[in-house]
Amino acid sequence: VDITNYVMFELGQPIHGYDLDKVTGGLTVRRALTAAGRDAAGRVVAEGDVSRPGTSHETLTTLDEQVRTLHAEDLVIADTSGAIGLAGVMGGASTEITSTTTNVLIEAANFDPVSIARSARRHKLPSEASRRFERGVDPAVAEVAAGRVVQLLVDLAGGVVADHGSVSASVADREPIELPDGFVSGLIGYEYTPEQVRSSLAEIGGQIAEAKGALMVTPPSWRPDITDKWTLAEEVARIIGFDVIPAMLPVAPPGRGYTVAQQVRRRASNGLASAGHTETLAYPFFDEATNNLFGSVAGGSVPQVRLANALDSEQGWMRTSLLPGLMQTAARNRSRGFTDLAIFEQGLVFRPEAGVTYGHAMLPAGTRPTDTQIAELNASIPPQPRHIAGVLFGDAVLREPGQKAVSFDWQDALAAVEQIASAAGVRIVVSQATHVSFHPGRCAALTLGDTVIGYAGEILPTVADAFNLSGRVAAYELDLDAIAAAAGEPVSAEPVHTMTAATQDVSLVVATDIPAAHVQAALIEGAGDLLEHARLVDIYQGEGLPAGTRSLTFALRFRAPDRTLTQVEATEAKQAGVALAAERFGAAIRD
Repeated sequence: VDITNYVMFELGQPIHGYDLDKVTGGLTVRRALTAAGRDAAGRVVAEGDVSRPGTSHETLTTLDEQVRTLHAEDLVIADTSGAIGLAGVMGGASTEITSTTTNVLIEAANFDPVSIARSARRHKLPSEASRRFERGVDPAVAEVAAGRVVQLLVDLAGGVVADHGSVSASVADREPIELPDGFVSGLIGYEYTPEQVRSSLAEIGGQIAEAKGALMVTPPSWRPDITDKWTLAEEVARIIGFDVIPAMLPVAPPGRGYTVAQQVRRRASNGLASAGHTETLAYPFFDEATNNLFGSVAGGSVPQVRLANALDSEQGWMRTSLLPGLMQTAARNRSRGFTDLAIFEQGLVFRPEAGVTYGHAMLPAGTRPTDTQIAELNASIPPQPRHIAGVLFGDAVLREPGQKAVSFDWQDALAAVEQIASAAGVRIVVSQATHVSFHPGRCAALTLGDTVIGYAGEILPTVADAFNLSGRVAAYELDLDAIAAAAGEPVSAEPVHTMTAATQDVSLVVATDIPAAHVQAALIEGAGDLLEHARLVDIYQGEGLPAGTRSLTFALRFRAPDRTLTQVEATEAKQAGVALAAERFGAAIRD
């Protein structure tokens, strides 16, 4: 065992020794069996039950005495009894060399780096051998390394060489790479002489032959990373020295600029930042209960993505909302003395569909995947919409002489939502709603078109206390992808109007369950182009109004772009808006 390890460090070739008396039959290199005696394609490979009872996959006890259930992509060394080693990673306990071993079988091979890397990570079993195979081992050194082990066994351990051995496959000669004259200089941006190019390539072990207008370079077997003329150019630049390459700012190629979605993301973040909010970044891992609390509107369980190899078993689910991470960030800052803070985050949330299994697709190792395989891989990824969310706590206005402190509340959360909507150029309708993690009387649903894309308001005090945030905490969360899909061209500034505006107020009596935003939308639509601005300024409910109704007062501003608007024209436009509100919601002008 010491000799095989020594040769691995000496030559870089991992080698494994088997107790020959424990090996039954010859050695076979194959994929692990997915069922008793069958490979991934269902073909019979070995007789007998080679799987552990209660499983449908082959198992192997490795040298660390761990019983491992093998995957169909795992490469194994096997004899007629089954798998006796995880190829390129670790040998099996059944053929382990012990103090009683007298006959040794030496095996040296070259394995595909991707296959070995996946097996080592899949079984969380890094080893000196796997690390070398992952990075590439000289395929021509295996036979030499095996001979070196035998030599040292004879010289140092008194071994006797048997008269048999075999080489299953010879190493194919590498194909020469054509390197056109001047290619290296043109790519790197430094004028290399032909002698510098030849000497550099010869220094790495390349075989060089002259051709018309080019060099034919055959890379050495120990440099599998050299595959084309670009990697040859990189070697020349490395050996001559990167310090001789002049610093030059390349000219950016013309392009179409940011997409609409990218513009919306940047405008939303810039708008919040200009309003004094701070962008943060949180970990996307949470426990199941927290995801249910913030990912569900009415409470209860929601579909979640669970990590197969979570670092923390209690935080093993991908987030369904950005708010838990922001709450943790807020609590951490508050514990360090930052008592007044407005923070936000843009990021992906994970919203799998109920009943759908994700993560089952696997691309083949060592071959280019087909379009169908790539489509299956994409389908195995759960929906990941991009959200934007924020948390505000402490004082929005600090106490000063003559000025009392003003705390953040639900109005500040709605102001942030309006900032995002304005930056994106969309209109978000705000209506009263309920959410399991928000205060029942201070929660608003945010609607874009006919779809609810988020919620805003004040966090339920018990929920805030669970995050060590005492006091009033305002928050909001929006589906930014939905906003980007509804956004059009970049928002442009309104021109400065030169004509005089006409202002009027109107008070409408409607049922209490009708959202004020819906009434406002009807007023705007009915009044037409002359209505420049409409704002809700007062809500009254009580004496003088029928039971179950309330009065909504709107301040209206009318303006014509080409003339001074008369009060008669403004009144006619207002009445058209009132008529549409009456038609849709039974609104009546308050006496």
